[in-house]
Amino acid sequence: MRVYTYSEARQHLADLLDQARDEAEVRIRRRDGSKYLIRPQESEGSPLDVPAVDIKMSTKEIVAAVRAGRERTSL
Repeated sequence: MRVYTYSEARQHLADLLDQARDEAEVRIRRRDGSKYLIRPQESEGSPLDVPAVDIKMSTKEIVAAVRAGRERTSL
């Protein structure tokens, strides 16, 4: 894992972030010896994010099926 100086981190921030993404973390060391760890944040997906399903129906066919279902339940 590469350790950047503060000056290098400022000058190459985009590269540093890319490296953190690819290698899971990057360290930055300041002149006074303090060290910092940069890690990408895990994305929190929505429970409603589900993969699409190809049902091979047109929009008109879907609307017709919904309307037919509503007519059956209103009887």
